[in-house]
Amino acid sequence: MSEINSGDTAWVLISTGLVMIMIPALGFFEAGLLRSKNSISVIMQCFSGLAVLSILWIVIGFSLTFSVNNGIIGGLEWMFLNNVPLESPLSYASSIPGISYVSCQMMFAIITPLLMTGAFADRMRFRTYLIFIVIWSIFIYYPIAHWVWGEGGWLGSLGVFDFAGGIVVHISAGMGSLAAALVIGKRKDFGPGINHPHNIPLLAIGASLLWIGWFGFNAGSALTAGGIAANTLLVTQIAAATSSLTWIFL
Repeated sequence: MSEINSGDTAWVLISTGLVMIMIPALGFFEAGLLRSKNSISVIMQCFSGLAVLSILWIVIGFSLTFSVNNGIIGGLEWMFLNNVPLESPLSYASSIPGISYVSCQMMFAIITPLLMTGAFADRMRFRTYLIFIVIWSIFIYYPIAHWVWGEGGWLGSLGVFDFAGGIVVHISAGMGSLAAALVIGKRKDFGPGINHPHNIPLLAIGASLLWIGWFGFNAGSALTAGGIAANTLLVTQIAAATSSLTWIFL
C-alpha cells in the first residue's frame, strides 16, 4: 500500500479549490458578455449547476466514472462514496487519500457541462437547463471519463492519454455545445443590438479568475507537487499570455 504524501495532498486540495473558483468565474465572464437582462440567469445557471452536479457526483457520478466494470461505464460499488478510502490512496493517485481524488475529479465533472452554457445563454428555460446538465453528465461525461481515465476504460486500454481533460472535458463540452446550438436553432432577430457585452469589468473579473483557476485545473492534474506540476503551471501561464497577446493584436 502506498503512503500518503502530505505535500501532494495539500497541492491537490488547493487545486480543487482553484478549479471550483472557475465555476462562478465562468458565470461572471458570460454574464459580462450578455445583455444586462440575461446576466443574472447565466450566473444562476453556474451556481445551481455547482450544487446539483456536486450531489450527482457523490451519489453515482464517481462510481460510474472510476469503479471497475466493463470498460464502457463503471459500476455502482462506490455509490454514495461507499468504501472510498479516507486515509489511503486509490490506484488512480497513489500518494493522496482516495477521498481527495473524489473531490478533485468532482470539479472537473461539474465545470464540463457548465462550459456549454455559453452555447445557449439566455435561450433555455432554467428547468430545462437543469434536466439537460444532469442527463448529459450521466450519459455523456461519465462514460467518456471512464473510457479515458477509468481503470479498464477501453480508450485508456488502447493507450489514449489525456493529462488534463483535452478529450474528456473540452472535446465533449465542445461537441455538446454544438449539438445544443443546432437543436435550439438560430437566434431570432439576431443583430448588432444584442451583440454588445453589457459589462466589460465583470467580463474581465471572470476571465482573470478563470486564468487563475487554470493553474489548478492543469497543474493539479499531475496529482503531485513535483516537477510535472511546476512545468505544467508554467506552460499554462505561457499559453494564456500568448493567446492574450494574439487576441490583443487581432
